[in-house]
Amino acid sequence: MSRPVRTPPTSVGARLLGILDVFSADTPLLTLSDISRRTGLALTTTHRLVGELTGWGALERDAEGRYRIGLRLWEIGSLAPRSVNIRDSALPFVEDLYSATHQHAQLAVLDGHEVVYLERISGRDAVKVSSRIGGRLPLHATGVGLVLLAHADPLLQEEVLHGPLTRYSPKTIAEPEQLRVTLAAVRRDGFAVSDGQIEPHVLSVAAPVHGAHDEVVAAVSVVVPADGAEPRLLIPVVRAAARGISRGLGAPSARHLPRSVRRERHAPGQAAG
Repeated sequence: MSRPVRTPPTSVGARLLGILDVFSADTPLLTLSDISRRTGLALTTTHRLVGELTGWGALERDAEGRYRIGLRLWEIGSLAPRSVNIRDSALPFVEDLYSATHQHAQLAVLDGHEVVYLERISGRDAVKVSSRIGGRLPLHATGVGLVLLAHADPLLQEEVLHGPLTRYSPKTIAEPEQLRVTLAAVRRDGFAVSDGQIEPHVLSVAAPVHGAHDEVVAAVSVVVPADGAEPRLLIPVVRAAARGISRGLGAPSARHLPRSVRRERHAPGQAAG
């Protein structure tokens, strides 16, 4: 889907950021004319600013003269402490989730009214999905989004509830009261199931990841084909992964066994059966 032409920003910094912002997963390669048209900047201004970004490494130019995002931005982005700490702790558990399904195992964080995916491991024949590393999707229509929204600041929750809830499929939760009830259930149950809310053919199960102060800092999920999916079999695996990541991040609640797990006690000298 093409982006609308924008009102040209006035400051140099805003113009540089505006140029970077016109690149997307759908338009990873753009000509100078494309960038000029999408930003609303004059072609001469675009040429000068694109040249500066290319010289610094934020953009790269291919053999056909088209531009794409450069590796220097990836290098800078990888230094973001929120993504680095969480991703490093989560990666072994995300790998375990992938091994359990050979579909998609994902890690996401909250950013504004959207989720940003920090990690995704996918099988070769995994079901096709919209999410990608570094990509964004709405809170109300994804498993990880429902988890993050359910534990977000109440003010943010109300902003989302009273804002437009885009309907992506017949199953998308697009009514505020239905979403409010769903979020309460996520907080109560400790997981979210999103069945065909963005793509009708996929189902995701997600659980919250807690940080050092037991605040929810991320969400982890598996995404599988909706046809034949059994969420009840995926929920324990996803929650166990979330608990393992939380323990690595120092969450106090993750240091003890959940109440549903009974610890066996034996008298001295008595063998366990």
